[in-house]
Amino acid sequence: MESFFGLALNIIITIYLVIDSKKHGKSPILWGILGFVFGAISLGIYFIKTGRKVAGWIITILSILGYILLILLFGLAILFAVVGFS
Repeated sequence: MESFFGLALNIIITIYLVIDSKKHGKSPILWGILGFVFGAISLGIYFIKTGRKVAGWIITILSILGYILLILLFGLAILFAVVGFS
């Protein structure tokens, strides 16, 4: 279910970036690919590039912090798996 939510979110971001990039004179193919691969980080960068800097920086910083937290949680899980809970 979580992977479906992540995929659906990336598809929604991709559709938004493709439609909105045409309005701002940007390449819709490039922003569509970036939106699908990188998700919220590319949405934040797109907002920064199109003049919506506050929302762009907030989205970018929150998504980077989320990725860092996810990496730390995976590292902690691997540490507990190797060392054990004792």
